[in-house]
Amino acid sequence: MSNTQSGLRQRRSRLLLLVFGASLVLVVATSIALVAVVSDNVKTAAMDASDRADQSIVSVLIATDLPAANLSLAGVSPATVAQIQAELKTLIVRAKGILHVKIFAPDETVLYSNKDGLRGLNLSPDEDLAHAFQTATVAPQITSADDRDTRTTGLAPDTQVLEEYFPIPGADGSIPAVFEIYRDAQPVLDAVAATTREVVIVVFVAALSLGALLYLIFRAAQRRLTGQTAALVETSRRDALTGVLNHGTTVAGLADLLERVRGAPGCGVGVALIDIDNFRLLNDTHGHGAGDRALLEVARIIRTEFAETAILGRYGPDEFIVVTPPDHSPNLEQAVDQLRDRIAELSLQFGESERLPVTVSAGICYAPANGDAATELLAVAAVVLGEAKASGGNGVRVADAASADLGPAQRSGFDVLAGLVLAVDTKDRYTKRHSEDVARYGLFLADQVGVDAELRRTIEIAGLLHDVGKIGIPDGILRKPGPLTVDEYAIVKQHVALGDAIVRDVPNAGVVRAGVRHHHERWDGDGYLDRLSGEEIPLIARILAVGDAFSAMTTSRPYRKAMSIQEALHRLEDAAGTQLDPRLVAAFVSGIETADNAPLPGDGRPLRQIWTPRSNVA
Repeated sequence: MSNTQSGLRQRRSRLLLLVFGASLVLVVATSIALVAVVSDNVKTAAMDASDRADQSIVSVLIATDLPAANLSLAGVSPATVAQIQAELKTLIVRAKGILHVKIFAPDETVLYSNKDGLRGLNLSPDEDLAHAFQTATVAPQITSADDRDTRTTGLAPDTQVLEEYFPIPGADGSIPAVFEIYRDAQPVLDAVAATTREVVIVVFVAALSLGALLYLIFRAAQRRLTGQTAALVETSRRDALTGVLNHGTTVAGLADLLERVRGAPGCGVGVALIDIDNFRLLNDTHGHGAGDRALLEVARIIRTEFAETAILGRYGPDEFIVVTPPDHSPNLEQAVDQLRDRIAELSLQFGESERLPVTVSAGICYAPANGDAATELLAVAAVVLGEAKASGGNGVRVADAASADLGPAQRSGFDVLAGLVLAVDTKDRYTKRHSEDVARYGLFLADQVGVDAELRRTIEIAGLLHDVGKIGIPDGILRKPGPLTVDEYAIVKQHVALGDAIVRDVPNAGVVRAGVRHHHERWDGDGYLDRLSGEEIPLIARILAVGDAFSAMTTSRPYRKAMSIQEALHRLEDAAGTQLDPRLVAAFVSGIETADNAPLPGDGRPLRQIWTPRSNVA
């Protein structure tokens, strides 16, 4: 589970970093666009203001000194020409910022200018001037003085000028002449530069503040998501009511502990099954709320006694399990006796009932004296627990090599298998029924492709146990009546790893574990957990994958109804070559459609009886 949590945290960190980076890029791009828009608007506004001011000056000059008769090269006296050009020179002196003025005839010949010697000079072609004669409106623009401007106006090369055109309207609607004014553009450019700097400073400060705010928001989101992921993963390991470890996590912990201490000298691992006496009667008489309260109180006392020295878990509806490592196992029996005495002091009252006593019974065994596999120890503990309850309850029984020796037949691999199948059934009846179906379909497919007898027997065991790891999946996720979230699906995917750990002691364990661990690998390599592809996937896992898919599709679940057999077979064929081995799909589909003994969903044909219960254990 820690690997799952770490993977989820890394994926979330990368996602949040990507969103944070994209947000910053968006902020920077928006800031650049904002600066460009503001600068352009300031520049346009400044040019328009100059244009309106110069329009007023030109209008006065036209009204006083430029009647229609003077807008010609011929018929105008030298004195009038001199007077008009003197007025233009005075205009440049009076109007701050104007550098040069010309008045053009329609053929783009200069009629008047503040500079002597230009009258009668044709400066065509000039597209802006021609446009002014055609439309009577030309937007002002900032340009650099070119060679012609340098020759005719005396401006220094590349001087930045604001170029303006003001058509002089004639009485008949024509345009007999056009004013051209060159104004110094540097004040406009300085204003734009100053405004741009101010906007850049404001935007930079705002972007910096927003970036810091985004960082704080995303860091808080990351912390919250990390906490939620950790809480979700931890929830998947614990019993929702009591808070102690759930059945699957505890069994997996026991198996791992046994593996770590295997072969070590001295006392080994201790296992205690603790059962609340008369729990069913308490539930039936006072309701499930009373039972839940008893469970909570017993769990609280167990945590107090063993929190620092053992693995604690809820093993069944009214059972708890305590697993002690070798350094604490010698004190297990004494600690359980103390626990029983403390619980005996507890009393509960519900409504108008009398104060009710609460007692527990316990069965204790040890590894390696009573077995060296998790399933063997649990079976022995269950037997001695039954003996403790059979003697009236409120007792503790400890297995010894003689009384708890279940014999070779009872300690056979099929007893281990029986215990695991029973564990699956206790966790979820659908999972057990589905597992039986997968075993049936796996055996059928094995017959269709002709596997050897040994592999066929192993396929049956692996089919029954392929989903045993789901005993460690929270009920809220396992039975959720809707689509799983990404986090929930990541937890579900771990059931193959947990199952792999649990089945390590069954017959032919290596092949069975391969089937359990790899039955969710895909032919195209996009499965889990090890992302094997093609024939890298063990044959047993590929066979189980076909049966697993067919069973899942033809069985009703909380989130959807079962498909028809024909639809399921059609979907199997669609999955051939991507999810499933195409050769096995073809054999399975053909067999289901044609074989007389084809196993069908819900046909009720049982597998062979794989174990016989030895005794009824409370």
